Amino acid sequence: MGGYFQRQLAVYVEYHRDPRNTAMHVVGILLLFTGAVMPLTLVRLPLFGFDVSLAVILALPVLMYWLLLDVALGIGILAVSIVLFSVATTVAAQVSTATMWAIFAALVALGLAAQAIGHKVFEGREASLFTFPSHLLLGPMFVMAKLFIALGFRRDLAAILAPLPTNSLSTR
Repeated sequence: MGGYFQRQLAVYVEYHRDPRNTAMHVVGILLLFTGAVMPLTLVRLPLFGFDVSLAVILALPVLMYWLLLDVALGIGILAVSIVLFSVATTVAAQVSTATMWAIFAALVALGLAAQAIGHKVFEGREASLFTFPSHLLLGPMFVMAKLFIALGFRRDLAAILAPLPTNSLSTR
């Protein structure tokens, strides 16, 4: 799926050229993922002899999709997801149900706000999600690709994800 992924990423990046918007997406995606899975970690189901949270069960198809798009980036997202699942599970187990729902609401609201601010203030346009709903699934791949590039890996994606020069005559 490498060619497909790169084409999807090229469209996605047109809405995410400003590095400050990218930073807002890192924060927003981490907050949204943690908030979204938090209540689901409280529901436990038996699966193949193991007690597994509904959060993990529902995330598995998306994690598999990311692995199919790009194995290395998918593994990176899987590793981060494990940490975020652990954080969400720990928080949900340590607080009251009302507090957990308040944390859920705050994380989701802050995550959405970070992304909305990133687009409105730094990109000067609406989020790509409204035009391309599939971009909801590309955000984590974009963020992980940026991290891999910053660490000196994935030079094949660097040209696709490069920010526009400051003197660019972009049509944004």
